[in-house]
Amino acid sequence: MMKAERIQVRLDRTAPSWTVTEDGKAVTRTYQLPSFRAAIAFVDYLAELAEAADHHPDLDIRYSKVKVTLSTHSEGGVTEKDFDLIAQIDHA
Repeated sequence: MMKAERIQVRLDRTAPSWTVTEDGKAVTRTYQLPSFRAAIAFVDYLAELAEAADHHPDLDIRYSKVKVTLSTHSEGGVTEKDFDLIAQIDHA
């Protein structure tokens, strides 16, 4: 599990659109899609990535916005698994 400061440095360098949650135990990003259908298609795509990685994000869908929150629950915080999935999501 990484400390919040290390997570932030890594995000600044590799995934600046993501932020560390207040408790420092997860990272999050909200995506704005053009429509509800596009948001659902994006979530379907995320599900495929998550299943392939055996690492599942928390997803919150609000019409055309999708909030993705990542944390390695078994480790109690952010790990390399989260950054691996961020890289896949951001290159979608």
